[in-house]
Amino acid sequence: MALTATNVRTGISGEVSIGLLTAVFPTTAAAVLTGFTGLGYIGPDGVVPNSDRSTTDLTAWQNNAVVRTLVTEAKRTYEFTLWETSLAVIEFAYGTTVTPTVTEGSYTIDPSATGGRRKFVIDVLDGALIHREMFEGELTGMEESGWVAGEAVAFKCTVTCYGSATVKDTALKTP
Repeated sequence: MALTATNVRTGISGEVSIGLLTAVFPTTAAAVLTGFTGLGYIGPDGVVPNSDRSTTDLTAWQNNAVVRTLVTEAKRTYEFTLWETSLAVIEFAYGTTVTPTVTEGSYTIDPSATGGRRKFVIDVLDGALIHREMFEGELTGMEESGWVAGEAVAFKCTVTCYGSATVKDTALKTP
């Protein structure tokens, strides 16, 4: 058994970026994003992916043996807490459009708004190594932290991935 310490990865930095459905995903992990907007600082818990799967066993009459397992539901979500209060974050978190003027921005908060489907790029950096996940999805949950002295105003977001996520990872190249 080979133990390779350099294969141990961590998420030192990165960013969650969003784009319209017309945006084109980059072709490599290191390609510059075009048509995507970064959502800025994320809280210390980073980005947490979660794959959830429900199954049903098909049990044969003979010996009550399980002969097959069917996947009945499968879902991938990503959770992260946005720390910046910027135009892009407000529009994303509230699924709204901000109308900016010289003195202020105004918007409407509709609890049922999700902002609709978008393209997402999640970049995770570990030194020179880049892990990039790309998918279509939608904001399906958001909790506000409120305004508390000594704490960042934060937006805890859950994004549901529709279909598959494509992964590009520079650590997995041919040696």
